[in-house]
Amino acid sequence: MQRPVCALVVSVLLALVAPQAFGWGNHSLAAYRAFEKMPEVASAGSIAAEPLESFLRSEEKTLEALLASQEAWAQANLEKFPVRPTALAFKADPSRSDEARRLAFLMALRIAPNSRFALYYQPDPQLSLPASANLLPHASVNTLPEAGNASQRYLALKPGEPIAPLSVLASACDEPDYGLDINLWEDSPSDWGKVYGFGTQPFGNPALSFSSQAPFHMGFMHESRIVYLAAPFIKRTFPLLRVHQYTSLAELAFRTGHPYWGWRFAGLSLHYLQDLTQPYHASLAPGESTLKLLGVNALAMAGMPSKKEDMVILLSNRHLALEKYQTELLHNAAQRKQETSIEVALHAIDRDRAYPEWNDRYLRDAVAAQAAQAGSRLVEILLSTLPGNYVNDPGFDFGVKEGEISLVAELAKRDAADRAKLDAIIAELMGNFAAHSRNAMRGILKAGGL
Repeated sequence: MQRPVCALVVSVLLALVAPQAFGWGNHSLAAYRAFEKMPEVASAGSIAAEPLESFLRSEEKTLEALLASQEAWAQANLEKFPVRPTALAFKADPSRSDEARRLAFLMALRIAPNSRFALYYQPDPQLSLPASANLLPHASVNTLPEAGNASQRYLALKPGEPIAPLSVLASACDEPDYGLDINLWEDSPSDWGKVYGFGTQPFGNPALSFSSQAPFHMGFMHESRIVYLAAPFIKRTFPLLRVHQYTSLAELAFRTGHPYWGWRFAGLSLHYLQDLTQPYHASLAPGESTLKLLGVNALAMAGMPSKKEDMVILLSNRHLALEKYQTELLHNAAQRKQETSIEVALHAIDRDRAYPEWNDRYLRDAVAAQAAQAGSRLVEILLSTLPGNYVNDPGFDFGVKEGEISLVAELAKRDAADRAKLDAIIAELMGNFAAHSRNAMRGILKAGGL
């Protein structure tokens, strides 16, 4: 591919890849259903909540070795991996304060040092809140602003309080969207981004905090060769890094007698896997050809940007509409204790055997490949099922109007056969979400000695 053509495509790809940085809304809704019939999780006995500082203090020396091995693995296995600055390596120091040790740990992982890691859980929406429930304010758990239509509720845990592993795991599956991967770039408006060594943000708008997490929650591993030639920066995504980091931390926590952090780190790891079951996180532009990307960008470079701008809006609208409808369906079914086709798919443990055992290539070869392949079919169904102004009108901004829209109510007015098509592909994607999550969890438990 010649340099002028490469230059033409870069700006459209930059615009396309991060209009939305979130994958499946509130992950805990689907995670409760995915794991509630998995015996290794559902039958596990209650565990005691443990502050992060206690775990770090107890396992400081083993963590020093583990975090060094994580870095070595990343350098050997990840393309475009930016080496961690030597000064950020985690070194055991029993004399330092809990606060200093915690900061050193978060910075060695290169996540936002203001991440809360509070003791909390999200209750299963199928269950009524206990009368003694202590609801935590949003800001005590999440550093990002609270969305107007958020379904998350946070209940406080006390150190030593017993809790079911399912609640810890399902809650942690949502946690990486609480600010852990925000402003980690050299051009981010943060002090830590300047020292983490990740370089400048490869795509998205560094001025938008939520956008800055996108390269950690998306992975474009199955694009055409011409796209990689045109835009090598799209390989600078790091869900594989996060999965390895949190998976190995979970395994260590299980092996060393810290089950609370075993389950919680496992949930953190699974979040990134679950994001990559969403076609809009595994493909640059689902349903759009490379030729079309090149064409609209050529027009933009010739002074006619409207086609490119329209494409960006449409991709964002379709992504948001899919996520909103899926979240509404799950939340409504949980509140009504219904078993819809989505719950059936989330419970379908038999399908787990259709995939290989968990391994370092699983995320790329099974999860992302499957989601990328599903993209075109998903877009066809979205276009034929949802109201046209939501998914095919670039003059409509779904993100601005989202709070006023109930897609379940809208689709109740439409043809039942159309709804069935959309529900079926969402059930299929949720089935993938669940099967891959359970396979990964089995791998973590096995490596953790359970």
